[in-house]
This record gives sequence, C-alpha cells and structure tokens, in this order.
Amino acid sequence: MENYPRIKYLEPLPGYRLFIIFDNGDIKVYSLAERLQTPAFRALQDESLFITAHIANGGYGVIWNDDIDLSEYELWQKGVEVSNVNELVAKVA
Repeated sequence: MENYPRIKYLEPLPGYRLFIIFDNGDIKVYSLAERLQTPAFRALQDESLFITAHIANGGYGVIWNDDIDLSEYELWQKGVEVSNVNELVAKVA
C-alpha cells in the first residue's frame, strides 16, 4: 500500500477553498466549488459549517461532521500546488 502525504495544517478560505500544508512540505489550495453541487457536500454551502473543517486524527483527511469528509489523497491529488509566496497570496485573496 502506497503512503500519501498527511495533512499537517489546514485553513478554510473564502470561496469554499481549503489551504493545506502536507507533511512532505507540499502546499496546496483545494476548491470545493464543484463538490458543493453534489448531494453529499451540499450542506457545506452553509459557510458556518464549511469553516468548521478540521484535520482528521493522524492527518488522514479533513472532516466537517460525521457525514462529510475528504481524504488526504483526494486533497493532495486534486489540490492546486502553491510554489511561491506571490502565488499563495493570489490564491488566498
């Protein structure tokens, strides 16, 4: 079984995005905009729920509640990598 980077730091951002730092040093921004249209993630359109995102034990994903979560693999594979400070500022603004 392949090991994927685990989540070390998480910050919910405006626009239903997540700022994530992984334990291998990768920094990514993951957008949930498309997922919010699916039944499983529709509840996250409530911003007060979205901002409660927190790291699962061991960094193996992001959890909102007992019903809504995302794996570290999904976030690492589909997140947009941030490679410099200017790019980071543009993505979080």
